[in-house]
This record gives sequence, C-alpha cells and structure tokens, in this order.
Amino acid sequence: MSEEFYVTCPYCGEEVEIYLEPDVHGTLIQDCEVCCNPWRVRIVGSGDERYVEVTRCDD
Repeated sequence: MSEEFYVTCPYCGEEVEIYLEPDVHGTLIQDCEVCCNPWRVRIVGSGDERYVEVTRCDD
C-alpha cells in the first residue's frame, strides 16, 4: 500500500513528497514544505487504489 505520494504545490509549482497513514481518508489541510501556503488535500480510494488531489485553500 502506498503511503508516500508526490504532489505538485498549486501555489509554487514545486513537487513535494507527502506521507499519509494508511487509515487517513477524506480531506485535510496541509502546508507546503517549500512556500508554506495551505493546501486542501483530498484522499480518494482505499488500499492500493488510493490517490490524492491537492488544491489551493483559497479557491
């Protein structure tokens, strides 16, 4: 099961690796490690079929 995901910051465009525990689902807020702007992280699916969507929090 994948717990590490590479996402692109919607603010600064940097690719960042994030770690999500296997039991984390739904939506959460996390700051970019590079520019410190807040992301809305949406976790979809379960098991090996999990993926994440990262959007700006000010949308």
